[in-house]
Amino acid sequence: MSLVSNGLLIPLVILLMFRGQSLPEETQAQSSSAFAPQDSSSLTYVTRTASELGVRHRWTYEQWVEQLGREARALSDQPSSHLAILAGDSLSLWFPPELLPPKQIWLNQGISGETSTGLLKRLKLFDNTDPEVIFVMIGVNDLIRGIKANEVLSNYQKIIQELRWVHPETKIVVQSILPHSGASATWEGRDRLLAIPNSDIQALNQELSKIAQREGVLYLNLYPLFADRAGNLRPEFSTDGLHLNDSGYLIWSASLQLFSQMQLAE
Repeated sequence: MSLVSNGLLIPLVILLMFRGQSLPEETQAQSSSAFAPQDSSSLTYVTRTASELGVRHRWTYEQWVEQLGREARALSDQPSSHLAILAGDSLSLWFPPELLPPKQIWLNQGISGETSTGLLKRLKLFDNTDPEVIFVMIGVNDLIRGIKANEVLSNYQKIIQELRWVHPETKIVVQSILPHSGASATWEGRDRLLAIPNSDIQALNQELSKIAQREGVLYLNLYPLFADRAGNLRPEFSTDGLHLNDSGYLIWSASLQLFSQMQLAE
């Protein structure tokens, strides 16, 4: 599903008018409450502040996996009927908690630098949770590391099949891989980005859409919302040509809310 092709870009543009401004107090309160179960003492690590993530940025991969396992176990001990999971890499990891759609408890299972192989291996971390929906975005780090598209697609199919097997009542949403900014990127691995044409990412997304359809899960095409006319990541949505700033996350958040209203409502 493309939010652009379904005429939903206008509400997103309206949201963009608030770029650079803080969220209304009511919205902030709703977002905060979405992370706070009745007994929040055991879930203090589910919500992550910028300072906490700054410290964790120096963690090893194994430390991240251990931490995410603890967070998932904490939520499995206090099940919620409105649990949503973000599974992916640094783009998911750095999603500001206050910008995540309200009315759900969010479990962030993102790890910086994650690949499709890594995500597939650690899906078991949240086997015992009972999510309402799982949003998956993975693949750009595979491409950066030179992993072939066919391997990414194969892993993605396995990820979907594993999630459907373990969480048969959960709605699975495959999210498209986002573009990068090409020559204007300032990310430290810029040369590796330039080796990946955004046209290749678009082609990979088309195949992801087909896999999602075959496997009976949902597909959310975010790419058009973040791309300029040349198909590159719009600079106003990014910090370095690869990662998102708050404006980019606001677009993503609005997309999740609109998608949920249209596709996930009971």
